[in-house]
Amino acid sequence: MNVTVIFFLGLIIALVGVVPPGLLNMTAAKISLKEGYSRGIIFSIGVCLIVFLQTYIAAMFARYLSNHQNVVEILQRVAFVIFVLITIYFLLLAKASVKPDVEPLSRSKQSRFFQGMFLSAINVFPIPYQAYMTITIASFGWFNFDAMSILTYCSGASTGTFVMLYVYIFFFDKIKNKKFTSQKNMNYIIGAITGIVAGVTLINIIMEM
Repeated sequence: MNVTVIFFLGLIIALVGVVPPGLLNMTAAKISLKEGYSRGIIFSIGVCLIVFLQTYIAAMFARYLSNHQNVVEILQRVAFVIFVLITIYFLLLAKASVKPDVEPLSRSKQSRFFQGMFLSAINVFPIPYQAYMTITIASFGWFNFDAMSILTYCSGASTGTFVMLYVYIFFFDKIKNKKFTSQKNMNYIIGAITGIVAGVTLINIIMEM
């Protein structure tokens, strides 16, 4: 598979995973609001370094699983059920809560780069997410577990994460009071994303039957 395609697959998959407001993108937004865009970017670089490592670990785990197809088939079915339940929850059951005001962080002497690394390290969601997505795109023949493909995919994932953090850093102050960022609409966005992933998983299961 062309390395450019693999890079953009990693970029898009990582970008989608960071779209919903979370610890990392909201912290980046808070830092930029109070301390300036440059410190928000430094924080984001620290985040993306850890994301690269997490994605690499996920790819190694996915490569191991790819050699044990019976385990992959079980995980696919479990993942499908989980994504369907999450989709139902966010589209139908989740209630909009009062959105807390964004309190800008006071200027800190600590390095925002290492803060980004730390917060990214304790956020382990990218590992199972990327492991599953890597197995999925490999099953479609879009990804091979050779060294070049893995490093290219990890680079794309880091870039995709940075792009979304960049969007939060530079545009959050302009959109934070818009309907787009309301809790209800964010629930719909998350539900739509997990619904798409569930659909892709179902197609993959059917193709392998």
